Amino acid sequence: MANHTYFMKKALELAEQALAAGEFPVGCVMVAEDIIVSDGSRQHSHSQANEIDHAEMIALRRLLRNSPEISPSAITVYSTMEPCLMCYSTMLISSINSFVYGYEDAMGGGTSLSLGQLPPLYQAMQPIITAHVLRQESLLLFQDFFRNPQTNYLQDTYLASYTLKQ
Repeated sequence: MANHTYFMKKALELAEQALAAGEFPVGCVMVAEDIIVSDGSRQHSHSQANEIDHAEMIALRRLLRNSPEISPSAITVYSTMEPCLMCYSTMLISSINSFVYGYEDAMGGGTSLSLGQLPPLYQAMQPIITAHVLRQESLLLFQDFFRNPQTNYLQDTYLASYTLKQ
């Protein structure tokens, strides 16, 4: 059984690096057989036009490029924030079905999506979701991000106000 705390700490390290670079503090590691096989952090959050380079998307691209021999069904994704709908559905379509996250995305999280109400492709999927692993540590990074007066990404959103009220 994987050590969720250990791998979430690795995701937090990436999120801390992203935050130090002025990025939205999402860090992601992908684990197979208790080995980190890919990772990523949010890039270009200062540009609201870029909503593609999420940590999970970067990690997935790296996994597919660098380790095509690893079956995506063997992957567990660790992310400091609940994967958004885009990332979650992309990973599901890619046969990844195990997700561990720290802080809930109260505005755009995808893991509570009722797959049974979607088209047949999704209905049979049975993802494994483990929420709130090192939630407080993840929350503190997002609070730091939203408290920074130089940050304008997502500042006037429900996620920002929800996060700062914690």
